This record gives sequence, C-alpha cells and structure tokens, in this order.
Amino acid sequence: MSELVEHVDEHDRVLGVVDRDEAVRENWPHRIATTICRDRAGRILVLRRAETLSRFPGYYDVMVGGAVNVGESYEQAAVRELTEELGVRVPVRFLFKFLCRKGISPVWFGVHEAVVTDPLVPDPGEIAWQDWMAVDELREVADEWFFVPGGREALRRYLESGFGSGAGKPAAG
Repeated sequence: MSELVEHVDEHDRVLGVVDRDEAVRENWPHRIATTICRDRAGRILVLRRAETLSRFPGYYDVMVGGAVNVGESYEQAAVRELTEELGVRVPVRFLFKFLCRKGISPVWFGVHEAVVTDPLVPDPGEIAWQDWMAVDELREVADEWFFVPGGREALRRYLESGFGSGAGKPAAG
C-alpha cells in the first residue's frame, strides 16, 4: 500500500503530493512529525525500533512519529502517531522543526513534546523495547548505542534548547 506525502522544498513549502517511497528514492524532502515523550519525573522515553521495520530496524530512538499525511498538520500527525505507536492520546506541544539530511533521505522533522502519564501500549510492529531514562543517563548512551541519526540530532537540539533540563514548560498530560 502506498503512502502519500507532501513533497516540500528547502523552506518546508509544499511542491506536490508524491508516494513516500518515491520521495525517499528521489531524495525529495517530505515531512515527519515526531514527539519526545517525558514522564512527570522528567525522564525521556527511549525506544528500540522493531527489527521488521524497513527504516532503521533495531535502532534506538527518542522520537515517536511518522510521516505527515497529505493536508495534515505536524501537530495532528504527532497526536495520531502517539496513539498508533504507544496507545496513548495526550496533548503535544510543538517545539521546533529542522531539515535533517542524516538518514535515508532529507526530511523536515516537526519535533513536539508530550508528558505521558498513562500506561504505554506499544505497537509491537513498531516498537521492540521501551524504557524511561534520566537525561544524564541518556546523554551517556546516545553516542554509544545505534540511534536513528535524526533522533540523535533532535535529542541534541532538544537538550541544547533547554527543554531537556526542565527549562521548557512541558505540555500538560
């Protein structure tokens, strides 16, 4: 089944609608909505992607997310992906976006934050393992473990911006 996405330019302006596999094959930027999840104690959710995934199987990540559907906002996609992948429906707060060229093709990542207090029900087709990690612990393993390149970059930006230190006000959960 093909997944349609919006092909965007270097400024995240829509150029047209294409199949996601074609966007990857042709190296065309498209949009990915992601969320960094925190718990009330400030720990960050770390997950390991399922081995059956076509993109970065078995890699670690701090972002839960996926492609933004045609006509969908980053925020709508982020909420949808949290429900699909973790079985939770919580508010998200948009933090920043950036064009990531590390990985299989260029993508615009719209990065959100959510505070998750409900029990997680991860989709085993997407997530093989998950755990909450303190920021200091996560900093230690981020460069040692096989992390999705975009996830490592988003984490770096997140922590440098002060969100990871508690300086940013997390979304209500």
